Amino acid sequence: MKYLITGLLSICSLASASAQKNPDSLVIRQLFNEALENGKAYEDLRSLCKDIGARISGSAQAEMAVEWGKRKMELYGFDKVTLQPIMVPHWERGTSEAAWMQPKSGDLIPLDILALGGSIGTNGLLKGDIVEFKHLDDLKKADRKLVEGKIVFLNQAMDPKQISTFGAYGGCYAIRGEGAVEASKLGAIAVVIRSLAMPEDDHPHTGSMHYEEGVSKIPAAALSTNAANALSEALQFGRTTFAFEMDCRDFPDAPSHNVMAEITGSEFPDQIITIGGHLDSWDAGEGAHDDGTGVIHCLEALRILKVLKIRPKHTIRVVFFMNEENGNKGGINYANWVKENGEKHVAAIESDRGGFSPRGFECDGSEEQLLMIQVFKKALLPYGLYHFEKGYGGVDIGPLKKQYEGIPLFGFVPDSQRYFDFHHAESDVFENVNKRELELGCGSMAAFLYLLDKTL
Repeated sequence: MKYLITGLLSICSLASASAQKNPDSLVIRQLFNEALENGKAYEDLRSLCKDIGARISGSAQAEMAVEWGKRKMELYGFDKVTLQPIMVPHWERGTSEAAWMQPKSGDLIPLDILALGGSIGTNGLLKGDIVEFKHLDDLKKADRKLVEGKIVFLNQAMDPKQISTFGAYGGCYAIRGEGAVEASKLGAIAVVIRSLAMPEDDHPHTGSMHYEEGVSKIPAAALSTNAANALSEALQFGRTTFAFEMDCRDFPDAPSHNVMAEITGSEFPDQIITIGGHLDSWDAGEGAHDDGTGVIHCLEALRILKVLKIRPKHTIRVVFFMNEENGNKGGINYANWVKENGEKHVAAIESDRGGFSPRGFECDGSEEQLLMIQVFKKALLPYGLYHFEKGYGGVDIGPLKKQYEGIPLFGFVPDSQRYFDFHHAESDVFENVNKRELELGCGSMAAFLYLLDKTL
């Protein structure tokens, strides 16, 4: 026991000496301590999800969220709080969708369905024979006679062999984005897709789709994965009819805002690091993981710096972007606005991949900029952060690339395995966010921001 105690004392002494040699490690520990012991993140997310709820662009709830964000920033006492006016698309789902199939047996079987964002309505009940394709490429190669006058069913599943579920999502995103256009080119009267989701359940997942000028618009919707499986199985036994009704509609663009707050830099106040997530969400669920957690990661990171009296070298600006989901008007207008105002931007960080356990950050930048953040790994590895690789920054901060040549963009990377259980679905609610995982993400954002500010 004597030798064990002596050994432990020696280790503690070495750790203390190491911390004195590396004061950054002490600061990072304080950042995480504040996030985990005194954090406001979980309650702020609860308020955003439960007091306001879903926040689709152009809705009353989206405008409530703008006021909520402004109020939070003012309460936390940041140096400057600003609303940036923008115009955003305004699409509404209307009354709840309904769908069913009638297979060869003659039975009427209801199916879980959601309209895709931006779709037109069905103008009453739309009914027809349905034809299945396992891949969008198969539809593109199909004979028009097979498709014309029918409803197209795109049953392309996310690839379970992909370790990163974002890779699997990217592999079949096109069935949602382009499915209506490709089906319409062959004379289809509508398109339904398998939800872009990993689990097999009864939650359909919505998301944006688009139409193409010169191609007739047809209704587009997503089936839950269980409904897609049932429909596919029915089609194996012969002719199946499909009926559904959607009441979607477009309205003129609506006024809205990006919500911004900042802490002024001590050495380079005219040089700005932007951190942010998007305030809007789809109308299904509460937008908890997409992107309530991202907004909270950035708000909490700035709050932690202020509470601990850590004055950054550069001005740090947190932005709650509006309209990432169906237009990116917030990101585009922000990039144009800051450039027109003559601001100098040196970096940007985005969180838009959910509130799961943090794994690291990706760099959309040069090899030199990648090497810069890889140096951070030693300081952040004790907190479970090991992924510092070349990759993607984010949709909202992406437009800054066009305005500021060479600017590095960084994307927060949490564990991806459960994200597509909830993405764009009614299950994306506050209850499906883990408090500790959220707080660890906030600490990670604060620590990465602290190191980045010191290094640039």
